[in-house]
Amino acid sequence: MSLAQRSVRSSSYTLIAGIITTAVQLIRSILLARLIAPEIFGIYTFAASFVLVTRSVPIFGMDSALLHRSPHSEGESALRTHFTLSLAFNAAWAVALSLVCLIFLPPENHWVLWAILATQCIDNLAQTGRILLVRRVIFRRIALVQIVTALLGTIASLLLAWKGYGVLGLVSTDIAAALTALLGYLVIRPPWKPRLGWSPEIARYLLSFGKRTFLANLAGQALDNIDNLWSGQFLGKEALGYYSRAYTFSSYPRRVIAGPINSVASGTYAELKGDPKHLSQAFFRTNALLVRSGFLMAGFLALIAPEFIRLVIGVKWLPMLDAFRLMLLFTLIDPIKSTVANLFVAVGKPEKVLWARLVQLAVLLAGLLIFGNLWGISGVAIAVNLMMLTGLVILLWQARAYVQFSLLRLFGAPALALATGMGLARLAIEIPGILGSSWRTGAVKGIVFCVVYSAILLILERKELPRLIGYLKVLLPNRKPPKNPPKNQAN
Repeated sequence: MSLAQRSVRSSSYTLIAGIITTAVQLIRSILLARLIAPEIFGIYTFAASFVLVTRSVPIFGMDSALLHRSPHSEGESALRTHFTLSLAFNAAWAVALSLVCLIFLPPENHWVLWAILATQCIDNLAQTGRILLVRRVIFRRIALVQIVTALLGTIASLLLAWKGYGVLGLVSTDIAAALTALLGYLVIRPPWKPRLGWSPEIARYLLSFGKRTFLANLAGQALDNIDNLWSGQFLGKEALGYYSRAYTFSSYPRRVIAGPINSVASGTYAELKGDPKHLSQAFFRTNALLVRSGFLMAGFLALIAPEFIRLVIGVKWLPMLDAFRLMLLFTLIDPIKSTVANLFVAVGKPEKVLWARLVQLAVLLAGLLIFGNLWGISGVAIAVNLMMLTGLVILLWQARAYVQFSLLRLFGAPALALATGMGLARLAIEIPGILGSSWRTGAVKGIVFCVVYSAILLILERKELPRLIGYLKVLLPNRKPPKNPPKNQAN
């Protein structure tokens, strides 16, 4: 099968798996929120963040090194050396983190952390086979593992939560992920049978390449998890439980919107890095799609947030309302920040991402100390938003050296549509007879906002929207791969 055929099929598998897993995980999150108390989520999130904040350490950028096309990353010896290094790094990481856990974590978190740590090590060791599939552009097994992981984790967690095993129910999602990865990549007709091996030359290549991205990855993990660790340590497990669910539910629009767009954008930027004009066009259209769809989803959810919490996940979660609304700004910014970071990787300047992340880390720590102490989880959300805005400003400023774009064209029309739509939606519920029913109030706000937002974009961007829609079509694998590709097509 040619590369073109594999690429089209892989896109189909990835898209289908993404839709299924996002839907399953959303249903799981809703049901678990109804079954489990906030403090249980806090215990789990604190332990998980303790593991994830250093997750880049055992990987050390070696996955990217093996994925990168090089004479040192080809063949059986490269796979064996990568697996051997991964085994050694994960063993050392697990021992060190376990010792830190005994010193700094309360006893109730110990078994939770050790369970999550074990599952993470298994998942890391399965990466050698997974990377081999990615190199070969064979995504069917990866998509199947992703779907089975979501389904198995959902069944296990809901059954255990229903029986009253709250924390174990949450940990079971990690156990299911590790078990599926173990079976899918290492046991059942594995793409590569795990074997130990060693080549000093290949090891030097893997470590030398890996250290170039290690610090940026470590900073990224810190940005993603320090807010959880700070909240759990200084605000308590119940507050962290509320904050973790606010983040989780606010992130679903990002998963739906940003996943397929960013996966296409990274490859597109790499292909066009020598063509500034078309690279600028691709950069603008990618981010224009993210901004317009992100503003729509964030505005809609911000308006119906009270009704969503009362009717869908339960009134016990109302204390997270303000944090949930604030975290929706994160939904707007993070996908844009990610696609700008992809630009720097494509043009061979990944160090610019590291610099931005270090500045963001300083802003986040300062924001947590100031706003977190003042306003609890709402203050933590404000600190995260300030951190994200800082990163976006820095990255967009640096991006002007490689692409040309207008901030007014990028943000002007959707910002006006967002403000007008939210204002009119709030006025609409003042009409007599609307208030009094959460279903009716939520429906009116949602419908008015969507209609007004869409109408303003259609009026202001009637020429630009068809171009954006045309660009969006490349995300959808709607054509079958050719059965007989031309002879000069890459294989």
